[in-house]
Amino acid sequence: MGAETTIHPMAVVEPGAELGAGVKIGPFCHVGADATIGDRVELIGHVSILGPTTLGDDCIVYPTAVLGAAPQNTKHKGGRTTLEIGRNCTIREGVTMHRGTDTSRGSTTVGENGYFLANVHIAHDCEIGRNVTMANLVTLGGHVTVGDFVIFGGLCAVHQFVRIGHHAFAAAGSFVAGDLIPYGMAHGDPGWLRGLNIVGMKRSGMSRQEIYAARSAYRTIYDRSHPVAENLERARTDASGYTAAMEIINFLSNRDKRHYMVPRPGREQDGDDDGEG
Repeated sequence: MGAETTIHPMAVVEPGAELGAGVKIGPFCHVGADATIGDRVELIGHVSILGPTTLGDDCIVYPTAVLGAAPQNTKHKGGRTTLEIGRNCTIREGVTMHRGTDTSRGSTTVGENGYFLANVHIAHDCEIGRNVTMANLVTLGGHVTVGDFVIFGGLCAVHQFVRIGHHAFAAAGSFVAGDLIPYGMAHGDPGWLRGLNIVGMKRSGMSRQEIYAARSAYRTIYDRSHPVAENLERARTDASGYTAAMEIINFLSNRDKRHYMVPRPGREQDGDDDGEG
């Protein structure tokens, strides 16, 4: 335990817990024996860190958050599973993140620089990328995969086993029941694909040529006059040499357990509905 670490007298840190330098543990926190807390982490108060949970350097956790509880999965047999949270994450009031399942992936992982607002829930066996933002009351089912730089509006819900591509955006109140392409925008309940996240693409420094190629691929892929498999091959030929377009094509070509989100009928060619407004 680092010399600068401070533990409030009303907190409980079980023997065996590993605490880095400069950790601050506030009143009524509970840190379990299997926890590993990185340098300069602050647990403000009433925080529970349970089971084999790793919390990276420079994280801050607000009251009533519970990190590392056992998975809410009837297939879990009680084996040792983990929760791993990257450095520099902000975890606000009431957030819950569960460990993995011993009959599945066995680990829930959260990348660095995440921003998780009040009452977010991340279920068992999820894999969350870097720089992800989840607004209040976002809920992820088990086994969800989220790419880097994804943003979720408040009250979003994501079905289990769904993949969310990097730089995607899910509008407030959306229900995401199918895979959401990289740079895609989800909207509504039930959720539909509503074009590309052009604002996010520009903010990432993407060139006009890359954005144009991605939009062109999008229109080709969702052309309802041809089968999707045929559209993907057409788009692949046209998009050769353009990274963003190829990422979308490859994401759809490697579909797993869930179907993928599609535009609402009649909107698949609406190229101006891509998120500027």
